Amino acid sequence: MQDNHKTSLCEALARFRAMDEKRSYSIGEILQAIDEKGFGLVLVILSLPSALPVPAAGYSTPFGLAMLAIGIQMLQGKHSPWLPEKAKNISLPQSFFQKMISGATKFLGFLERFIRPRLRGVTKTNGRRALSFLVILMACLMTLPIPGTNTFPAFVIFLIGVCLSEEDGLVALAAMLAGVLAVVIYLVAIYFLIHFFQEYGWGGIKHFLDLVKDFVKDLIGMGDGAMATDPSLPVDQSLPAEAQTF
Repeated sequence: MQDNHKTSLCEALARFRAMDEKRSYSIGEILQAIDEKGFGLVLVILSLPSALPVPAAGYSTPFGLAMLAIGIQMLQGKHSPWLPEKAKNISLPQSFFQKMISGATKFLGFLERFIRPRLRGVTKTNGRRALSFLVILMACLMTLPIPGTNTFPAFVIFLIGVCLSEEDGLVALAAMLAGVLAVVIYLVAIYFLIHFFQEYGWGGIKHFLDLVKDFVKDLIGMGDGAMATDPSLPVDQSLPAEAQTF
């Protein structure tokens, strides 16, 4: 099974850069700009808002539902993707759109040096069916209301879109492996959320998510002095007692 029309990642980037009007863009306008009839780049576009490390609050659930519909269509053997008008009318603010396109341009520009048509059998027939199931699973995970956990499954769908667009079976295998890791991450997150809720209630869950957020910030060098709360450090006696309590 092959897509009726293919737009390369390079062509898509060129068309994205041409969309520089200072206004919001709808998903329908973006898809129309790339003139894509196959599933690959459509999945890339829909996964970008959550896959990239830019603030995308509120987009994961509607885009997850849209990608769930795409995954079901792939599983049914459809040749061209279809989205309801409600999904096409989702609007991306101009500032967010520019950040998304800037991040996509850099990342896809880097990625294009390594992707090429190979192991094409992985993206056909049974392999494509497995990728369809993976899109459906990752899209379902994205719709779960667990803050901070949407990026990884969105990135898996992004890789699936890339492998379908470029017929790169090696990227497809990498996406399958990443999908397994995403499921493990969600299971661990759900386990700890249940544990913290049982022990501390909703306040415990918020505290847990704050700890995860601070850990990620420190990991990427955006922390704001987490060492100050290290219990192994001496307590500043000039502070009031209540301010020294963790």
